[in-house]
Amino acid sequence: MKHGKKYAEAAKLVDRSKLYEPAEAIALAKQTAVAKFDETIEIHIRTSCDGRHADQQIRGAVVLPAGTGKKVRVLVFAKGAKLDEAQAAGADYVGGQELLPRIQNDGWLDFDVVVATPDMMSVVGRLGRILGPKGLMPNPKAGTVTMDVTKAINDIKAGKIEYRLDKSNIIHCPIGKASFTEEQLMQNYDALMAAIVKAKPAAVKGQYLKSISVASSMGPGVRVIANRY
Repeated sequence: MKHGKKYAEAAKLVDRSKLYEPAEAIALAKQTAVAKFDETIEIHIRTSCDGRHADQQIRGAVVLPAGTGKKVRVLVFAKGAKLDEAQAAGADYVGGQELLPRIQNDGWLDFDVVVATPDMMSVVGRLGRILGPKGLMPNPKAGTVTMDVTKAINDIKAGKIEYRLDKSNIIHCPIGKASFTEEQLMQNYDALMAAIVKAKPAAVKGQYLKSISVASSMGPGVRVIANRY
């Protein structure tokens, strides 16, 4: 992949052979975020898990203390009193079965997170082929299949993010924006890492996290010391 002049200049600030302390890496990721928009600061964690085995899967969610810096649009599938509860809690879109044609036929996907009450999962399940590949399918482990829709919406709006293994056994997560202070980004980094360390599958032996890097969405990766996890 060919990078531009700004990227090349930013990359010179990063020593590719060095493993940085997390605070140093975050400071460098902020410094090398040179795009004209407020870039997302991301963390990429290569694990020693083998996601092909059910007992080595990782999936969960954590509320970032300093938030994500992003306005999140929440769609809630519910019925009865839970519809009113979801609206009162600040859901952007609320509905039931009548939303299916809009998503299936019209391609409507103007939302970032989907929450569903358990009694609506038979309906939402019909959207699996659409929502699944986009990472939008509600899941109990992520707290998005729940009767407590108020808590789910509040957590999401406050900065709740999901973490999960991709096909290469890597976890990719945002920890904030380049406009955040280093302290805010560090708070979010620590919260996410604590959750991922806690989620270590019992079946995984030896060093759990093989490598960690922090980067802005358009900037170079900064490698972080990983062998302490």
